[in-house]
Amino acid sequence: MTAAPMKDPAGTAAARREGREKVTGAARYTAEHTPAGCAYAWPVPAAIASGRITAVHREAALAVPGALAVIAHDDAPRLRPAGDPELELLLQHDRVPHRGWYVALAVADSLEAARESAAALRVEYAPEPHDVRLSADHPGLYTPEQVSGGHPAVRERGDFGARFAAAEVRVDTTFTLPALHNHPMEPHAATARWAGDRLVVHDSDQGATAVRDALAALFGLAAEQVTVLCGHAGGGFGARGIPRPPAVLAAMAALHTGRPVKLVLPRRQSAAVTGYRPPTLQRVRIGADRKGRITALAHEVATQTSTVKEFVEHAAVPARVMYSSPHSRTAHRVVALDVPTPAWMRAPGEAPGMFALECAMDELAAAAGLDPVELRLRNEPATEPDTGRPFSSRHLAECLREGARRFGWPDRDPRPGVRRTGDLLLGTGVAAATYPVLLSPSYATAAATADGRYQVRVAAAHIGAGARTVLAQIAAAALSAPADRVRLDIGDSGPPGGSAAGGCSGTASWGSAVHKACTALAGLVREYGGQVPADGLTAGGDTEREAAAASPYARHAFGAHFAEVQVDTVTGEVRVRRMLGMFAAGHVLNARTARAQFLGGMTTGLGMALLEGTTVDPAFGDWAERDLASYHVPTCADVTGLEAHWIDESDEDLNPMGSKGIGEIGVVGSAAAIANAVHHATGTRFRQLPLTPDRVIRSVQPYQEVV
Repeated sequence: MTAAPMKDPAGTAAARREGREKVTGAARYTAEHTPAGCAYAWPVPAAIASGRITAVHREAALAVPGALAVIAHDDAPRLRPAGDPELELLLQHDRVPHRGWYVALAVADSLEAARESAAALRVEYAPEPHDVRLSADHPGLYTPEQVSGGHPAVRERGDFGARFAAAEVRVDTTFTLPALHNHPMEPHAATARWAGDRLVVHDSDQGATAVRDALAALFGLAAEQVTVLCGHAGGGFGARGIPRPPAVLAAMAALHTGRPVKLVLPRRQSAAVTGYRPPTLQRVRIGADRKGRITALAHEVATQTSTVKEFVEHAAVPARVMYSSPHSRTAHRVVALDVPTPAWMRAPGEAPGMFALECAMDELAAAAGLDPVELRLRNEPATEPDTGRPFSSRHLAECLREGARRFGWPDRDPRPGVRRTGDLLLGTGVAAATYPVLLSPSYATAAATADGRYQVRVAAAHIGAGARTVLAQIAAAALSAPADRVRLDIGDSGPPGGSAAGGCSGTASWGSAVHKACTALAGLVREYGGQVPADGLTAGGDTEREAAAASPYARHAFGAHFAEVQVDTVTGEVRVRRMLGMFAAGHVLNARTARAQFLGGMTTGLGMALLEGTTVDPAFGDWAERDLASYHVPTCADVTGLEAHWIDESDEDLNPMGSKGIGEIGVVGSAAAIANAVHHATGTRFRQLPLTPDRVIRSVQPYQEVV
């Protein structure tokens, strides 16, 4: 039975519940949990890119004062299948699939001793030739059956080849995007202790339930024997979206030594073992008539995965739903290299894919002699092109029009390379955004006490997006009670199950379960005449994943980004002077946390456009940029003049709150808007990110005053 629509919690700009704890240092993160008698572990990464371990020499490592053990493949606790080779193969065999793969774990009485012991360990290898280079003509490229998110790798409609060849206006262009790393502020960490056959783990994650289930499978336990706790996580961006090695290694070390063990990954190691956005080579071809109406569209992607498991970034999928395209081809190819396994990173698929598509749309607008906003409006589909389903709501046109009005787009001189202030070239650009509406199974309980207070429990994760605050608002609205009477418990695998914080599905999934539990509880309270008995009342609720899958609608959030940049013709430096995002993302539940999420996503896009990128050293097979000294992210000085606005949609098909995800739509399209603005400023198309000064300076001329 469909739950009654939730009363507005009022979309108010409520302050974060945990804000004071965080700014005063009272909030405890994973590495701050130290049980009595705790030992410390330090992982040892492989020093080769491919090959086998032939010997592990422990003598010097165990001679370090305070050293307790050095665990390697020859004596590590045996792990059982868990559905993820990256976890179940940890310290289980002598094979090295990539540089940075863990080959041993040093355990000691102190962190310093563990680190010294790891440094003293000598591992011998039999290296084998390795291949870490992605190229469009790599002989190992193949077409997978599926890509990330469960999408088919290839989709075709109509006859793209014939219609593209016959098109009056054509664009055929290729974009090169580097690998990107998540780099959350808090390092990956875990503290594990065994109490008989029970395992308790504090883990920095985006979903305690998934970590609990993985640990239970790996160690042959029932889920009830494992407790995973994560009260606060210092960001994630996808890096904690699936269970990671620290929790498994800490549990192995605790089992091996009989003591609680804490493990905190050094940042320089995390790039190889916590996932990354893979590099992509993307070819986009668009054919249109003279009025800019698209007749043919192809988006073809080549990317990489590891030899450990397959992960294929779904970068071509957005092209299946964005614009009217009666003749379409979208395809992915992948090659397995001797590199770490890529994984989820904020706005996976859509962020790199929409960069290429929206830059190609800008090129099409120029080729057709149309304003880029008008071109997009002319290609609005009546239904979702990929499936033919009607949209539950689609207000992209309104975002484009209202964003253009707020930004001052109508006053723009469309000619590139004409706005100059001394040595600075100025330009503006636009790009559209989309992100799917997702829902995952979750369960919540709600309890009422005789003193008029409520306790809500849900296995949600809090990675900084405001889940504690918004879920409490949802509960309060369903209970018709003040929010300060609602206590919210999250970050604990104890409840029956909760989805991870990822894919912009958290609020919808957890919130639906919380709303149902609280609605049922409110009904019980009414049955008791508003008087809660001394022993209290309890009710539960879960999400309706099956109902979501059976929806006759295509469900997406949409948005539009507008950017103004300056390009220094002397240094090649690009700076974003101002940026405006206009979004249609369902009903916004908390204006304060929503604005922060939109602006955070836009900042991620700014970093993607101008600063971020990493490369693999072909000789050693290692990431060249492994810390925040070499992998550059935006700082406060880089982020100025950002604005986020939204259209409050009414979409009753979504969930009881009418909400869509907002954590990732801000990323999608923002880098393309900046790149399009750089073209408008300079007259040069840049098809490779990031737009660093060394790339830009070759295409601009310094200002020379005419005497």
